[in-house]
Amino acid sequence: MQLFQPTRSDRFARALDLNSRAVQVLATFDSPASSGAALTDPILPPPELVSHLRVLGHTQPSVRFETLYGGRTNQVWKVLDETCSSVLKLYDTAFKNPLFRNDATLEAACLRALNEAGFAPKLRASGSFENAHWVLYDHAPGAPWRSQADSVAKLLRKLHGLSVNVDAPNGCNGSDDLARNGQSILDDCHSDFAEFLNARKPDIHVDPTKKLSLVHGDPVPGNILVDTTGLTLIDWQCPSFGDPCEDLALFLSPAMQHIYRGSPLSQSEIQRFLTAYEDTEITNRYLALQPWYAWRMAAYCLWRSENGAPDYAAGVELELATL
Repeated sequence: MQLFQPTRSDRFARALDLNSRAVQVLATFDSPASSGAALTDPILPPPELVSHLRVLGHTQPSVRFETLYGGRTNQVWKVLDETCSSVLKLYDTAFKNPLFRNDATLEAACLRALNEAGFAPKLRASGSFENAHWVLYDHAPGAPWRSQADSVAKLLRKLHGLSVNVDAPNGCNGSDDLARNGQSILDDCHSDFAEFLNARKPDIHVDPTKKLSLVHGDPVPGNILVDTTGLTLIDWQCPSFGDPCEDLALFLSPAMQHIYRGSPLSQSEIQRFLTAYEDTEITNRYLALQPWYAWRMAAYCLWRSENGAPDYAAGVELELATL
């Protein structure tokens, strides 16, 4: 008789199941409805905020709102009035994410600095409401990115080549930074699978680079809109000043591609992306750091799966498969 041998996926699922009570306690913080008075209605903006925007002259009395879905943290609405459409984002700061910052001030600063870049929405206004912050910017037409990775490579290359004045925090730079960042995420995981991930930590050393740039920090398919005029990068709430490889790793991440697009990129798509970026110094550096990026993302996906987002569980396996 052949005995059943549990796979790594089985062990992962079992480890998460053993910690289900912790997941149930923490899951409520993944919902915008849990974060306080300013974020209680998932359908329409709070009436007080609408009145506040009208007093400031940012909306008209006849304004209408449509909820925009796709984001995983903040509440976002399309603002429709008689002249044009815009986007209103109300930030949820109750959910503390260890990898993706959620800073309204930084988003407004990036949109302001990139006003003439041609690939970011135009900022209209920003401010605070009760205990939350809001940003209002022009609505960008298009649909989330699905194909032609080379176009994203050219977009990121353009971003990384800009000289912009944004007071963004320093990002991860080099393998030591990635090791600390990944370990801090893993230390907050509670399932037994965290021990398995600890044992898979890379031992490759890559020095920090002096070739720094503004880094978007979250260039996943859902934050790249495609229309006939080109690509638009949205959701600038977690930028940094650091290693451009960070953006390459986040876009190429099999976990992020799976979550936002339904499947990882093929090897040919990855190669086309790296070729189209047209900077071999940076792409070779990314390839050297890739095990660290994959290990950190696996830790992040484990943390998310323990904190109310079970769809991230598959991302752990996808990232480990690249190590």
